[in-house]
Amino acid sequence: MKKYLFLIVLLCGALLLQAENYPYRSDYLWLTQPDHADWIYKTGEKAKVEVGFYIYGVPQDIEVAYEIAPDMMPATAKGKVKLKNGRAVINIGTMKKAGFLDLRLTATKGDRKFQHHVKVGFSPEQLKPYTKNPADFDSFWKANIEEARKTPVGVSCKRVEEYSTDEFDCYLLKLKTDKQHSIYGYLTKPKKEGRYPVVLCPPGAGIKTIKEPMRNTYYARNGFIRLEMEIHGLNPEMTAEQFKEITSAFDRENGYLTNGLDNRDNYYMKHVYVACVRAIDYLTSLPEWDGRNAFVQGGSQGGALALITAALDTRVTACVANHPALSDMAGYLDNRAGGYPHFHRLNAMLTPEKVKTLEYYDVVNFARRITCPVFLTWGFNDNTCPPTTSYIVWNLITSPKDSLITPINEHWTTFETNYTQMLWLKEHCK
Repeated sequence: MKKYLFLIVLLCGALLLQAENYPYRSDYLWLTQPDHADWIYKTGEKAKVEVGFYIYGVPQDIEVAYEIAPDMMPATAKGKVKLKNGRAVINIGTMKKAGFLDLRLTATKGDRKFQHHVKVGFSPEQLKPYTKNPADFDSFWKANIEEARKTPVGVSCKRVEEYSTDEFDCYLLKLKTDKQHSIYGYLTKPKKEGRYPVVLCPPGAGIKTIKEPMRNTYYARNGFIRLEMEIHGLNPEMTAEQFKEITSAFDRENGYLTNGLDNRDNYYMKHVYVACVRAIDYLTSLPEWDGRNAFVQGGSQGGALALITAALDTRVTACVANHPALSDMAGYLDNRAGGYPHFHRLNAMLTPEKVKTLEYYDVVNFARRITCPVFLTWGFNDNTCPPTTSYIVWNLITSPKDSLITPINEHWTTFETNYTQMLWLKEHCK
């Protein structure tokens, strides 16, 4: 993985003249440094974290309150420490079982509170899923995909002038994916005549428009045909107010993730997973497809859907995923972190019926079945898709795999990381 880190360094180096010490332009800065450089320890090994707090770059000799907790769980220890020259060392202890400890920090200055946290791992390579692997998993998905394919992929397409350039064209598509459902997407493809790899990019969670269609056009500039899709059959040209109204109809943000969860055949996400396969059907039917390379790429819910598509469709030749959601979602029943959307936080959500349904939709059971190369990226400080569940997914993948672990990252990646993933796909073209 060193070569990918090196590429990132090169990309960042081009921006050095514009770089700042405080990239987020904050008046205050936390610095947290575990005494293991990779933030990883063996179970039973004690961890220490040096904590620093600065305002305008000046070290602050103030009191910091802290909590220590397993990943996403209630605190098991609390304390306070006085910073000297803006620094102090906190002994956060150890874990007897594989997992992550979260050091949660609060500094008070006047009437303001400043919060931060840092997670360290203990033998995370030993983490295993709570979610069971159903015996009829493969036959369930085979039957649903075959049923959907009884409906031809219907396509409506219009060129979008504002997202097209002299290098590539952009089209707004509507794809019929089964007899009931459709999806929309923006397709970008190089103008130059030729045959190209295809990339499917499923979305992160939410009922929302396709964000900034021009932000990933470096794929087209590098010789890829790319489809950025949504999953709800909602035209991305709708207004923000219209999307807000539809979101409200589900009673809560991302409420579609609970829709029909009592029954595997009625769960909302069934048509979403099938739609991703039908999108590959469409992309591999394009006359401009090179006939060899079909990729999937996404982050969060999109990372989950990328991994799921790679497992369901053997035409997928490589997969890139950031901090995948929908991973070991019932893990909280094992008294540890589970994956987004954190059903345990919803009243009586993890019932036996719902847990059984989740077995057919959880990323962990798709990860077991992936055969193509995978590039997985995740951070330790992520409270949306916690590192516990990302490691579980990573541990289950047996196909060729690369990782880029960015401990400090929360639920985000940088442009440099995303660009490096495109380069990784380019290297994996046949």
